[in-house]
Amino acid sequence: MTTRVPPLRAGEQLACPTCTTKVVVVKAPADGVAEIICGETPIQPVKSVTQPAKDGSAPGILIGKRYVNADESVELLCAAAGAGPLICDGTEMTLKSAKALPASD
Repeated sequence: MTTRVPPLRAGEQLACPTCTTKVVVVKAPADGVAEIICGETPIQPVKSVTQPAKDGSAPGILIGKRYVNADESVELLCAAAGAGPLICDGTEMTLKSAKALPASD
């Protein structure tokens, strides 16, 4: 069974049907085409997913953290922690590093 990948749009909420991961799309490619997978399952719009209960294991995706793909054309904000990992178009997404604040003298 093949799941159709919905186009990504900034502000859209997505969830994984096999774990407790929920994300919000912060930045999407201009054409909206990117396949986001959590673990081994494509993530879907939150309204179309029934998620399992929390299992108590340590999450791989951390709440409040931002994840980006290699060229930073896709950015996701974690709204609910889950097993992960997040994968965009076949490549694992990485934790976005914080920007350095300017020095004030």
